[in-house]
Amino acid sequence: MQVFIQARPCDTTGQLLEDGAPPTPPPSRLPDDWTPYRDRVEFKTAEFLYTRNQMSTGDINILLDLWAATLLKHNDKPPFADCHDLHKTIDSTPVGDVKWQSFKVQYTGEKPAHDVPPWMDQSHDVWYRDPHEVIQNMLANPDYATEMDYQPYREFSTDDNTRQWQDFMSGDWAWNQADIISKDPGTTGLTFVPVILGSDKMTVSVATGANDYYPLYVSIGNVCNNVRRAHHDAVAIIGFLAMPQTTKEHASCPTYQKYRRQLFHSSISKILENLRPGMTKPEVVRFGDGHYRHVIYGLGPYIADYEEQVLLACIVRSWCPRCMSHCKNLDAKSLHHTRDHTEALIKEVSSTDLWDEYGIIHDLIPFTNDFPRADINQLIAPDILHQLIKGTFKDHLGEWVGKYLLHVHGKKGAEKIQDEIDRRDDSKALMKVYLPAIEGHVPTDVVRTFRAFLEFCYLVRHNIVTESMLVQIQDALDRFHHYRKVFESIGVVPTFSLPRQHSCSHYILLIRLFGAPNGLCSSITETKHIKAVKEPWRCSSRYKALSQMLVTNQRLDKLAASRIDFKSHGMLNGTCLSETLRALKRLWLNSMPDANQPDQPNENNITLLPDLNITTRGDNEEVNPDDQCSPSEVLLASCPQFDGKIQVFNSASSIFYAPSDHSGIGCMRREHICACPVWRNEAPRYDCVFVNTDAGVEGMGGMDIACVMCFFSFIFEEVSYPCAVVRWFDKADDGPDEDTGMWIIKPSYDDGHSPSIAIIHVDSIYWAAHLILIYGTHAIPRDLKHYDSYDAFRAFYVNKFADHHAFEIAS
Repeated sequence: MQVFIQARPCDTTGQLLEDGAPPTPPPSRLPDDWTPYRDRVEFKTAEFLYTRNQMSTGDINILLDLWAATLLKHNDKPPFADCHDLHKTIDSTPVGDVKWQSFKVQYTGEKPAHDVPPWMDQSHDVWYRDPHEVIQNMLANPDYATEMDYQPYREFSTDDNTRQWQDFMSGDWAWNQADIISKDPGTTGLTFVPVILGSDKMTVSVATGANDYYPLYVSIGNVCNNVRRAHHDAVAIIGFLAMPQTTKEHASCPTYQKYRRQLFHSSISKILENLRPGMTKPEVVRFGDGHYRHVIYGLGPYIADYEEQVLLACIVRSWCPRCMSHCKNLDAKSLHHTRDHTEALIKEVSSTDLWDEYGIIHDLIPFTNDFPRADINQLIAPDILHQLIKGTFKDHLGEWVGKYLLHVHGKKGAEKIQDEIDRRDDSKALMKVYLPAIEGHVPTDVVRTFRAFLEFCYLVRHNIVTESMLVQIQDALDRFHHYRKVFESIGVVPTFSLPRQHSCSHYILLIRLFGAPNGLCSSITETKHIKAVKEPWRCSSRYKALSQMLVTNQRLDKLAASRIDFKSHGMLNGTCLSETLRALKRLWLNSMPDANQPDQPNENNITLLPDLNITTRGDNEEVNPDDQCSPSEVLLASCPQFDGKIQVFNSASSIFYAPSDHSGIGCMRREHICACPVWRNEAPRYDCVFVNTDAGVEGMGGMDIACVMCFFSFIFEEVSYPCAVVRWFDKADDGPDEDTGMWIIKPSYDDGHSPSIAIIHVDSIYWAAHLILIYGTHAIPRDLKHYDSYDAFRAFYVNKFADHHAFEIAS
């Protein structure tokens, strides 16, 4: 990359600042200026009722009426008079107001002289918000100041100095775009902002009729992947695309099909038109860190499932949107699609041959052709959710197992075995427990097929992908392709030329281009559906719901913008109650004759309940840290005497860094490990854990598995010791099982029949472990309860597919 793309701060006029110059201070604000709200309570009430609780209009009116009745005797009133007053206040918010606009679309081509199809005369409204304003609000969000990359970069491991990929700007695509942009001398010091789009048709209700919507979302490549996945307003809805309908008689008409497809591209081009000038001429924009910078935009990857990718790439279904492999042999090596090559083919090859031999629809123009440096075929993002989880795993492999059972055992036999598999997989956790659930009912190569594919999924889902991990990804893919042939040999699968499975072959390239795939998965837009479409629809009257949904989204944005504004000015510290108590205390102190006298005793009698927090340290803090003896060799009489209080706990919380799992914006995740004699008034629950027994060895080599029977703590010589009583398991072998890739463990016994019990410091507990029964070929007894599993089975798998944290530990 040349020196021009440096993301250097500037002033409001665009003049570059000296290195280290402070940002332009924001406009001054009084600490009690809650405009348009009167105070903090009013804002928090509006946020609670409209954003969190999503209370209906009628219920809000009832609540405020009751609230008013309780305050009337104090000559006071609630924050809002009624729902109308609440909405009016939110609507008057001065920040976060990006208004909804619309334009009409209609067929303008040739029409037949007689019997004109109804769809040719229909017009449709496309509603949208200016993405230029939305993106500027994202860039100015102070919450992203430390979670944003201002320029492309290449990252290398500190261990072996090899390349690694994480957030979007660490990929080669952003780097290459910056190289192209920097050839223009006028781009000195600017910031490159990739515009990430996503769309997905959805249905909010099946029972009440045609409630289909086509939302369009936008994000920016500068924010870190964890911010985009946490849905911390880093993904915003900018449009509802039109969905033309017609009768079955005309649905297959080529003219209608072309109109429907081109309408999609033309609508997106229209929505994005205000961004086009900023893609060639830099503009000055304020960022969340307070600095202004020169910005130039560019169309980045597009998040979509396969059906949407076909529409985006203007190709025939069953073909690949990224490469030119023939639909009947997708896994054959071939060149990648490019805009120049496609346009050359369209000029030289007939429309029929384009369709049959190249899978290209000749008379469609992708929206990317209207923007500089954009090629839709190179902007198709990886999609873990639809390509891997829903596509390959659920729709392909899961269905193939069913066909295999039917082929070998007949209908009744297959149904019986399927029932047994369902009992083994009683949690319906699919990928997490499906592999051991089918073991014993399918050939070994089928088990190995699932293992290879699951390992591929967990590797590409990793938050940081290294060069060595790319080798592991390719190895897992090669094993998957090798072992899946068993389905072909037994006559279950006629072809492996399936676009979603074929997409796996592009993941290594896509990681190099766009960084870790978890930042561009369609699960991000599908989750956004809930807040942007489904919940606003439920809050509507259902009649002409879209207009009401637009208003709801606008109000939600204003409330979110107000929260960011108030938070950036330090006005949301603590809770409403705690801040009110502090204010009253200050008034009380100021009213005393001597304001410097010590505080009076607290009369609230607040008791802090203890909690056990498990860290990820591997060392044990003992009373005698220098004693090299094994605990089993220490005589009871030589131990220090303790006659104090012991506190017993039913659970302990574990807080750890888990960026590859579902977690908050800071990638921190909290889980609870239970050791409870009665769980939900039914039976005991004793969770299993990874225990760090050798901090010098990575992975399972330095770990043992134990079942926690009790958590307790005591204080000895003014030092607190949080401990756990555990029952040990032994590893069955020196490595994982060859077929499943999971470690096998068995209960440990001291003298052949007494369970091996120990007391350990909670700091040696690394993380919760999920054990899966090794079922074999035997059916599970009908009367067996899940809480009897530890006693009923002699061996267990340590489930490395429970989550990504476990996958790293137990691989």
